Amino acid sequence: MSARKQYWVRHESGRWVVKVDGRVLSTHITKTDATAAGVKVASANKPSSLRICRMDGTIEDERTYGDDPFPPRG
Repeated sequence: MSARKQYWVRHESGRWVVKVDGRVLSTHITKTDATAAGVKVASANKPSSLRICRMDGTIEDERTYGDDPFPPRG
């Protein structure tokens, strides 16, 4: 199994950005737009995860795409 790529939606310098490996993939005015872009890129590059952060940098949500290592029970 290949390593899971981690994508981030973060607030930086007054904008929302989508990042991977420390590189900015896209910049957005709203968190909603950044999250949509993050979902698109993460779901296209499975296995991956998308961590969505609040303005203060804490993780608000994490979504996984591809083989989920911790699937919920029935």
